[in-house]
Amino acid sequence: MEKNRIGIIAGGGQFPLLFIEAARKAGRKIYVVAHRSETDELVAQAADEACWVKLGQLGKMIKFFKQSRVGETVFLGTITKTQIFRDVMPDIKALTLWNKIDTKQDDAILRAVARALEEEGVKVLESTLYLEHLLFPKGVLTRKKPSKAQRRDIEFGWRNARAIGKLDIGQCVVVRDCSVVAVEAIEGTDAAIMRGGALAKEEAVVVKLRKPNQDFRFDLPATGTTTIDTIRQVKGAVLAVEAGQSLLFDRAQMIEAANRSGIVVVGVEELADGTLDY
Repeated sequence: MEKNRIGIIAGGGQFPLLFIEAARKAGRKIYVVAHRSETDELVAQAADEACWVKLGQLGKMIKFFKQSRVGETVFLGTITKTQIFRDVMPDIKALTLWNKIDTKQDDAILRAVARALEEEGVKVLESTLYLEHLLFPKGVLTRKKPSKAQRRDIEFGWRNARAIGKLDIGQCVVVRDCSVVAVEAIEGTDAAIMRGGALAKEEAVVVKLRKPNQDFRFDLPATGTTTIDTIRQVKGAVLAVEAGQSLLFDRAQMIEAANRSGIVVVGVEELADGTLDY
């Protein structure tokens, strides 16, 4: 294994490209495992070497890293979770691992894959390596601030989002008047916002948290201009995100889009006594 080499297990979105740029500046050579129908072709082109796989080809992934003498890797980008029901091509290595997992949920699956990689000599690092500046900041980011009623909804949504996170169901809830109108599950945040926003109308408050004890190596919550556009489509009012525990992409563009639509964006921190600070 060569110390200046790092692997990327890449999904969709811009996160892999941002990481490649930062890792290059740190003097690393980049070896990408790219997922068909998920990873942008530009990610593979930006790497020193790339290997395209279908979801579930764990053995092929490990073989590529070993042949490339890669001893460290990161998980970056999104995988459409509903693909596990329709577009998976598991190899023997993946099938063996799958049968050992009791709970087929995000954290359990990702931790099992990470263990399998590390057993083969490939250490899985935190996804925020080189990119700590992308973590969501604390405070109100937009010109518009949350009203008293919206603050109550944020606090109510926070408790419920924390509860579903403990069950490894999702990271986001949509709230109106201290009622949960949608809970994120396997369909993802944007679909949950669309469902909840259709019910809550212009009063929708979206609360997105990191799961308790979530591993920083994978599946951190992420928001950006797409999130704001989805909230705008349902005429939603507020996006509240856990500060320092999730990723924020295209910050300036996101805030500008939120200001244009009159959407409140706030980074919230939970203090030791359980109160929320922003």
